[in-house]
Amino acid sequence: MTTLRIEHPVPDFERWKNAFDRDPARRQAGGVRSYRVLRPVDDTNYAIVDLEFDEPARAQAFLEVLKGVWRNAEGKVMNEPKARIFETVDDVRY
Repeated sequence: MTTLRIEHPVPDFERWKNAFDRDPARRQAGGVRSYRVLRPVDDTNYAIVDLEFDEPARAQAFLEVLKGVWRNAEGKVMNEPKARIFETVDDVRY
């Protein structure tokens, strides 16, 4: 499993979440298998999104799509996005 993790400050979390839920990047069509939205308990104006893919190439291709979406959203619902692609090495649940 491959994870594309995105992090960025948001001026208003609820406004950002509404934009995220509208799905302008078309996550499912882009190969996203599942996603998780997180925010730090000590900073409600910060968003973290983990997007799960079957393979790194799909994650990289989707990241390029996201960069286009970010150009339109930067300064409006989000600021300075950072993204990294991770490979799952171990996944244990208790």
